[in-house]
Amino acid sequence: MVNKVILVGNVGIDPEVRTLEGGAKVARVRLATTERLYDRASNETKEHTEWHTITLWRGLADVVDRYVRKGTQLYIEGRLRTREWMDKDNNKRYTTEILADTMNLLGRRSDNPASDGAAPGYGAQGQGSSYGQQGGGYQQGGYAQPQRPAAAPQPQQPAAPSVPADDPDDLPF
Repeated sequence: MVNKVILVGNVGIDPEVRTLEGGAKVARVRLATTERLYDRASNETKEHTEWHTITLWRGLADVVDRYVRKGTQLYIEGRLRTREWMDKDNNKRYTTEILADTMNLLGRRSDNPASDGAAPGYGAQGQGSSYGQQGGGYQQGGYAQPQRPAAAPQPQQPAAPSVPADDPDDLPF
């Protein structure tokens, strides 16, 4: 059986992070995903936004505490969990949430409201921060700092000879 959820969305409110008595951190994030549907009959685009509750533990919760704020774009991999609980009127209630296994911070560093004063090296990988499995990223059970390339000065490369525009050997592959 497979119980796998993959979401890309924006954080709707600042995350709620708590530290339990045993020292473990837990974070709860509200994530909005929006799908755009084109209705050919009315010739208009309709949007449907779905809200998800994401629960992150230990190392992932620590990363959420430091870097995730309202508006942060996230990639989440996890599994569905349904919890049963009693409300104040003693009614049985059910909540379905996503228990995150992997989290990637997406978007540019300047787009993230929590990046002010962030540690150097986070988010310095091309277009956006990639905190996934390939980048030494954040997964449930712990996290590692992303690999940073050494900032060695590059020697000046001589300019390549120009090829005339009508050259038949100038192939696109």
